[in-house]
Amino acid sequence: MTGMEPESSLVLASASPQRLQLLKQVGIVPKVVDPADTNETPKIKEMPDSLAGRLARQKLEAVAYKYPKHWILAADTVVACGRRIIAKPADEAEARQNLKTLSGRRHRVISGVCVLGPSGKLNRKCVATSVLFKRLHLDEVEFYITSGEWRDKAGGYGIQGQGARFVRSINGSYSNIVGLPLFETCGMLEGMGFIISNN
Repeated sequence: MTGMEPESSLVLASASPQRLQLLKQVGIVPKVVDPADTNETPKIKEMPDSLAGRLARQKLEAVAYKYPKHWILAADTVVACGRRIIAKPADEAEARQNLKTLSGRRHRVISGVCVLGPSGKLNRKCVATSVLFKRLHLDEVEFYITSGEWRDKAGGYGIQGQGARFVRSINGSYSNIVGLPLFETCGMLEGMGFIISNN
């Protein structure tokens, strides 16, 4: 680093308030939050993990040129049942369909994470968490739709809120389901020389 405090030079290329809060939880406070405007539409026959990784890389590249010699962190989260990608719902009808698809089934939450160091070194990783939903009753689905919590959520639910009542079990990173796998992200940053404050 060139005399700057390591954590003060981090740029978060994401609009997600959940990611920002998760980073703060472990002592990482980005100097800048600069959301990247990217097209999140999957390519034909694109696999969920490939999509998550590609979108994270696109977000990073969309903002990195504006912040030379800074740390850049970008991530994207995709929910999938098998090979089927469960997108962010655009409206109540799509949110309702998402919940019906996830009801009683196991799905994966996949986050692509990209870190670019001040030296230009790039590190990428995909992290998957398995989530099992209970079988949802119609009144539970309608309650959740009315809550509005599904808006702008991968898969159409948030485990950090009312959506937690639907989750029977998880296998893997909890924070990944919220929006950023903290253990892996911190490991990537520290492995590249970023110093996380312990204060």
